Amino acid sequence: MTVAVVDSRDAPGLRMVTVSATYGAGGSVVAPLLAERLGLPFADRLLAGPGGSQGPGVAPATERDRDPAPRSALLESLGLVVAEWGVPAQVSSDDRPGRVQAEVEASLRDLLEVGGAVVLGRAAAVPLAGHPRVFHVRLDGPVERRAERGARWDGVDLATARQHLRETDAARARYVKRLYRRDPGDPTLYHLVLDSTVLAPDPLVEVVAGAAEAFWRTDDDRGSDEVRTRAHQAAQRSRRPRP
Repeated sequence: MTVAVVDSRDAPGLRMVTVSATYGAGGSVVAPLLAERLGLPFADRLLAGPGGSQGPGVAPATERDRDPAPRSALLESLGLVVAEWGVPAQVSSDDRPGRVQAEVEASLRDLLEVGGAVVLGRAAAVPLAGHPRVFHVRLDGPVERRAERGARWDGVDLATARQHLRETDAARARYVKRLYRRDPGDPTLYHLVLDSTVLAPDPLVEVVAGAAEAFWRTDDDRGSDEVRTRAHQAAQRSRRPRP
């Protein structure tokens, strides 16, 4: 079920990108670089706790790529991840997902109100689904290549990286499922799904930035006949035998 954070009114000045990433796919590397490339704030998986000095959910790129989910003081006190991450529960288990969901969605509303951001994690593609100015990206790749990348970035051996991959991917999936009953690997949540293990960070950022900028410029009704004509002409040319 999609939960709208805001209505889908047109907001031409707003630009937001949500980034969902599996372990070793480079989310914590690509997202801050993408924010810099697009001239937007970067909002990472960590949510500011009470009295925090950060802006509306905006934090520097300091979290490790394998950090499983947002970990504010509220999340820990709620014990949302008690079974998964060993955090002691202090409130009724029935209350935790709703309270965490409210905190996450409040942080997303704040970011929308200040003109947007690049948001890493937070299951942001679900509550922001359908917003005309929010572009959703999923970074993934084959398990073994992600494990190899994770080993290099974490400075661990490959066996340890494989364990981190299993634990982190499972924890992130549980987080999204508990809050929204959705699978973060569902491609229908995203405008762009990439195997990020086949590109270095800089060209990967350019691919995502170019797609996001094209998304913000797109008018589905404008030039559709012209595009179909050009596509037909290109297909005809490609079929011609080469001399």
